[in-house]
Amino acid sequence: MAEDQAQKLLKTLRAAFKIPKRLTSTKNPFETLIATIISQNTADRNTAKAFEDLSKQLRITPEALANAETSHIEECLKPAGLYRNKARTIKNVSKILLSKYNGSLKSILSMPLEEARAALLQFPGVGPKTADVVLLFSANKPTIPVDTHVNRVSKRLGLAPSRADYETVRKSLQSLYGPKDYLAIHVTLILLGRKYCRARASLCKQCPLNNLCPSSTTARHEHD
Repeated sequence: MAEDQAQKLLKTLRAAFKIPKRLTSTKNPFETLIATIISQNTADRNTAKAFEDLSKQLRITPEALANAETSHIEECLKPAGLYRNKARTIKNVSKILLSKYNGSLKSILSMPLEEARAALLQFPGVGPKTADVVLLFSANKPTIPVDTHVNRVSKRLGLAPSRADYETVRKSLQSLYGPKDYLAIHVTLILLGRKYCRARASLCKQCPLNNLCPSSTTARHEHD
């Protein structure tokens, strides 16, 4: 896709969706990491409930979570599903952070992007999306996390090849937009995917990108 067309898409998305203010401010990196681990394969509402329960029961710090009973963490994470795996991941990540990084993500997040990304990917249970979320939202690093919505919508809009893997989608988006727009394109593509460009029963007729989307004619026909 040409850059001018990509910019037109983003302008339309910005007009259609308001980016929540809380997402534009830097969050506690460790809390962001824990929340993103909880969010894996989980609906937002359930993620929020599990994180809230964990926050009420335990302090969200590497020390508190490394020393907590795994069963205690599991109980808090039950609303999120896959709670046993996630509890184990959170405990292990917390232990490694304490032993290797003095209980802080600061040294990792001060590294150049690719070094920081590689360091985060060394943690058990931390994949590319989780690493990129922490880097973008807590360190303002120039990367675009690709969740299921971003992946699906990018391909339908022609922003990334239809069979692209995670890295190809990420790099395709980053080649079309400047770093100052990375957060906006990430968030607005998610919002578009939730409200209109759904995995099933897309609402193409109501979609604000209807006239700009190369998939819209087919999609309208399929869902009329």
